[in-house]
Amino acid sequence: MPTKTFPGRYSSLADIAIFIRQAAEEAGLEGFAIYAVETAVDEACSNIIEHGYQGQETGEIRCTTRTDKKGLTIILEDRGRPFDPSSVPDPELNVSLDERKAHGLGLFFMRQLMDEVTFSTRGPINVLTMVKHTEQKTE
Repeated sequence: MPTKTFPGRYSSLADIAIFIRQAAEEAGLEGFAIYAVETAVDEACSNIIEHGYQGQETGEIRCTTRTDKKGLTIILEDRGRPFDPSSVPDPELNVSLDERKAHGLGLFFMRQLMDEVTFSTRGPINVLTMVKHTEQKTE
């Protein structure tokens, strides 16, 4: 399981994307699936930096990738403020853009782009696990 730790700052997002893209390609993902993984991880890491570390550019984001027959699993760990996904209301997608809140779509997008998204904690560590399945080719 390749693991790499990045500084918890916005300037790390490009390096995180390179690490994730390589893992996605090695897992056999292609095209839109790679884009989906990169986008979900970018959103998750941006949220860790903005909300977990409150934009202070302190702390770290530990990224672990695991490939198996199901696909690619990405585990993001941080020591920022705890996050309770149930505290985020579902976005109001049926209202006009003018009426929509400026924030609150990140979790929605992560769940739309990935096949599994789970949040947990291990003591002071926030753990976000996301899975993207590889397409099973039928012969």
